[in-house]
Amino acid sequence: MTITTGDRLPEATLLRIGDDGPEGVALSELTAGKTVVLFGLPGAFTGTCTTAHVPSFIRTKDAFAEKGVVDIICFAVNDPHVMKAWAEATGAEAAGLHMLGDSDGALTKALGLDFDAPAAGFHGRTTRCAMLVEDGTVKVLHLEQGRGICEATAGEAMLAEV
Repeated sequence: MTITTGDRLPEATLLRIGDDGPEGVALSELTAGKTVVLFGLPGAFTGTCTTAHVPSFIRTKDAFAEKGVVDIICFAVNDPHVMKAWAEATGAEAAGLHMLGDSDGALTKALGLDFDAPAAGFHGRTTRCAMLVEDGTVKVLHLEQGRGICEATAGEAMLAEV
């Protein structure tokens, strides 16, 4: 079942690169007592994700902060090394976005947002999404209806509802 507005986020551990290498971070720790934007996408270094989705949240980060959003968190079914390299390459790290790996796809599956596109080499990837989360509960949810586009899930679309 796909997550919907009003649902609590599932328990999940995402991965990032820390001082000593890969480390897990509980999604509940990232969202507890805070207002955050959580967005998921098919993969690091892929076309629309790199040229549209991540840049839209870099552009809108300050406007989100002005509206009380504490963190912007991106996740994808990639390992944390790839997510870190991608964060550096896109400017997301410098902008302060949190780029986290859902390496085994556990969060993606628990959200009901997994898909396969074998022709593109995608298996168990994340459907493009964006959500406003308050203290672990989804308040606004946007899902992209088509592949290769970033409109409903762009930073500007989410910002309009905050």
